[in-house]
Amino acid sequence: MPADSRTDDVEKFLAEQKSMEDRKQALIEDLLKQKEAAMKEFDEKLAKLGYEPNRSGRAKRSHHQQGKSDPEAKTQGKAKV
Repeated sequence: MPADSRTDDVEKFLAEQKSMEDRKQALIEDLLKQKEAAMKEFDEKLAKLGYEPNRSGRAKRSHHQQGKSDPEAKTQGKAKV
């Protein structure tokens, strides 16, 4: 009989674990829906203020140059000794 109670305990534990995982997934989905709703509301407020997001998918251009790892590029302006 102890083997039956152990099996029952294991099955009970696995059922509890599954229910906890299901609850966790439900909470995550709810949180993501809340986040989406908050972001949509914020975007609507920005639109009312006249803000238009960059929808082209390209990043803004910058006058700053990207860092070069070439040591020659760093010493071009310096006189060699």
